[in-house]
Amino acid sequence: MPDGLGQVSRALRAAPPDQLAEATDRALRRALGASRTEVFIADYRFSGLWPVLEPAEPDDAKPAGQGAAKRCFSSQQPVLDSGENGSCRVYLPLSVWGERLGVLLVELPGSPAAATVEEAREVAGELAVALRAAERETDRYRRARRRERLSMAAEMQWDLLPGRSVTHGDFLLAGQLEPAYTVGGDHFDWSVDGDRLTVTVLNGAGTGLAAALLTAVTVNAMRNARRSGGSLVEQAELASDTIFYQHRGSRHVATLLLELDTRRGVVRAVDAGSPHVLRLRGGTVTPIPLEQQLPLGMFAETRYDVQEFPVEPGDRLFVVSDGVYAAQPTGQEPYGERAMARAMRSTRLQPATEAVGTVMRELHAYHADTDLRDDAVVVCLDWRGSSPPGDTGGRG
Repeated sequence: MPDGLGQVSRALRAAPPDQLAEATDRALRRALGASRTEVFIADYRFSGLWPVLEPAEPDDAKPAGQGAAKRCFSSQQPVLDSGENGSCRVYLPLSVWGERLGVLLVELPGSPAAATVEEAREVAGELAVALRAAERETDRYRRARRRERLSMAAEMQWDLLPGRSVTHGDFLLAGQLEPAYTVGGDHFDWSVDGDRLTVTVLNGAGTGLAAALLTAVTVNAMRNARRSGGSLVEQAELASDTIFYQHRGSRHVATLLLELDTRRGVVRAVDAGSPHVLRLRGGTVTPIPLEQQLPLGMFAETRYDVQEFPVEPGDRLFVVSDGVYAAQPTGQEPYGERAMARAMRSTRLQPATEAVGTVMRELHAYHADTDLRDDAVVVCLDWRGSSPPGDTGGRG
């Protein structure tokens, strides 16, 4: 990185966590002669991009969700747009490990060389890492992300999430949680560790704060087992026992636990309740048949069994909570009967990060844009790895 942009990197490391946007602005003005910069943060529903340096008053707030900024965020590629008096606005994706945080705008005096755009993109990458780390130390960027007040339950759920997407050499993974500002007990979690990806989706029983507390206990019990080296079965059993001895069977959590072996292209699963997994292969959506076992916490010392199914390169897996597939507006069939599969097929040419939003938007449209009656989770996994040795495909 040229010395001028190296100064940007040093400025980010030296800046207080709540001043990253200002530090980037000053450094890019010096290094590139930028006349203006802005950091746009994506809101919880990905409905728009919102400024950090010059936030508008709530009554006048309008997202930078159209045009060049939106194209940059969706494509994750730099976008150049003509400004006033011959200037050029360069929009750069703010993403880290595949998680899309927002967009960095850099306005330059004239049309930049390709090398300048690439160097500015490296700055955006460093800023994204810094923003992700700074969220533990300041509320500034979280405030930019919310467009209305979160319920206490939703606050807990968003803080508990691992992120909203992650990319790897073999897969791309994304998730979305609705209703964003009042979600109660539904949740997803994941962890990448060597050649294993663990994904869990929970249908938390009940509503509001009680449901969020139950989900928090469940997620942390599974994390405790996983981080101690426990298998998928041990994760399920520790969580189940923890819930049971807290609530004596009066509360339970329907959970699907998945573990993808990225070396073999095989998914191991513990189906402890209602979340469903479906595969999109080519243009066909197929439910993955799994033996449904008892929800976590229903009885003491419940034991769980693991099932396996293979994945092929190009497969897309959707995991959905009952708030998605069982959603049933008055006078209509459940969303999962036919409409959900149509929505999933329509995502064939979209990355996983866009596909989860498409399925969720179609769910809202199915409800005629009225409020969802239940929490809803959609997780999408795109498998890009090699076929498992000896696998002939077509199973599962």
